[in-house]
Amino acid sequence: MPAAKKKTTTANASPERRRELLNTAAEVFAAHGYNATTVRRIADEAGMLAGSLYYHFDSKESMLDEILSSFLTELWDGYDAVLAAGLGPRETIEALVTESFREIDRHRAAVAIYQKESKHLATQPRFGYLGDSQQKFEKAWLGTLERGVADGIFRADLDIRLTYRFVRDTVWVAASWYRPGGQHSPEEIARQYLSMVLDGIAVRV
Repeated sequence: MPAAKKKTTTANASPERRRELLNTAAEVFAAHGYNATTVRRIADEAGMLAGSLYYHFDSKESMLDEILSSFLTELWDGYDAVLAAGLGPRETIEALVTESFREIDRHRAAVAIYQKESKHLATQPRFGYLGDSQQKFEKAWLGTLERGVADGIFRADLDIRLTYRFVRDTVWVAASWYRPGGQHSPEEIARQYLSMVLDGIAVRV
C-alpha cells in the first residue's frame, strides 16, 4: 500500500451528500474498474442525471482522487499513531494488522480500487502520491520486521521481504470478500489472522 495529499474539488454539495456520492462512485469503481466506469453509470447508481453529477464534481477522475486520498489520509493517521507509540516489534505488527482491518471495514471499496488500480494510476502526475504512500508503507513494515529479527522476537532465518509481501497480501486481499456488519468484527478477524501468521495453524507438540 498503502502519504496522501489535500484535494480541491467543486464543493457545492453538503458534506453528507458528497460523501454519499463518493461512496456510490467507490462501489461502482470497485465493481467495474475505473476505465470501464462512466459518469453516467455513477449517476444512474446515485439516482441522478449525469449532468447533475458535474454540479458536485468536475470529473470522474476528481471523484477517484478524493476517494483514494481520503482513504490514505485516514490510513496513515492510524499507522503513524501506531509507529509513534514505542511498541515492540510483535506488538507493532499486531497493531498495524488490526488498523488495516479497521480501514478495510471503513473503506472496503477504496481498498479494492487501490489494489486494482494503483500501479497504473501511480504513473500519472495527479496520482503520484500513491507511489509515495507505497514506499512509506513498505518502509514501515520492513523496518518493523527487521527490528523484530534483530531483537530476537522473530526468527533469524526469515526472508524479510518475502514475509512482508505475504503479510501485506494476506491482509489486504480481504477487501475482496469482507463486508461491513458481518459475523466478525475487524478486530476479531485481525486476531485470527495474527494467530495464524505469528503462531501458525499446526498444533504444537
